[in-house]
Amino acid sequence: MTTRSEPGDGSLDPSLRAIMSERRQLINLAYRLLGSLADAEDVVQETYARWYAMSQQQRAAIDSPGAWLTKVASRICLDLLGSARARRESYVGEWIPEPLPDRTEWISVRSGGATVDPADRVTLDESINMAFLVVLEAMTPAERVAFILHDVFRYSFAEVADIVGRTPAACRQLASSARRRLRASQVPATPTAQQADIVRDFKQAWEAKDIDALIGLLDPDATAIGDGGGLVTAQLHPVEGAEQIARNVVEIASNAPDMTILERTVNGQPGLVAQQDGVTVAVFAFNIEGDRIKHIWAVRNPEKLRPWTRT
Repeated sequence: MTTRSEPGDGSLDPSLRAIMSERRQLINLAYRLLGSLADAEDVVQETYARWYAMSQQQRAAIDSPGAWLTKVASRICLDLLGSARARRESYVGEWIPEPLPDRTEWISVRSGGATVDPADRVTLDESINMAFLVVLEAMTPAERVAFILHDVFRYSFAEVADIVGRTPAACRQLASSARRRLRASQVPATPTAQQADIVRDFKQAWEAKDIDALIGLLDPDATAIGDGGGLVTAQLHPVEGAEQIARNVVEIASNAPDMTILERTVNGQPGLVAQQDGVTVAVFAFNIEGDRIKHIWAVRNPEKLRPWTRT
């Protein structure tokens, strides 16, 4: 199996450096499979734990450590996707993938006070925009794994079959089914600069509490989905229709006069971040079709907002 690694720290032992250089590849893979950076980091930690649980002789007998790590991480993700489906079906309100900031906006503090920069480990491309991840959520675990490994990470179907535990022909069918789901949901992409202008206009109309301007920026059949978690009450149902969304947005602004709205990159695309007292309380991702906003995803679960809060 081929691997795509990055240079390691020259101060590390060569054998350790070779293993640790796979970390970025594994984080990128696991995030796309699970839609959660926190879960992806747990998967990578478990993968390395299994590697070091083997004896030195067992590790030395593995021809391609990178391929072994990828196989193990993918299988852990496949198992997690099965259990995650049950958890997310019982989730109060809508489950939304965890949003990622742009490289320049990352800051995360782990226990022990060490500052890390996850953006150096997650490549921001079209395979992590929110609309793409939401479609992935509708796929079966096997479809998602087969599609991501083959179409995004360019593994052969023979390699995918070894991971998924099915025949190459079956994996080809899984990936084909996943592609059909994606094609059914895709529309011509709006240029990023135009998206940024529309999101900026939405921000300004929101701050001005201009309902008519907000309605003009929204598709008549637009939907807005918000999650929750912890002490944040989940939004039980999507808000549908341009006027209803506009009134809902204005109500939020009226109820939180001290809230600051910032333009930020969310999963590689223009988005907004709401802060109160310097703490991020919501991240908004947008799906824009033509010159109108078709979908809004408002992530409010505090656990998903850890990388967005500067400390």
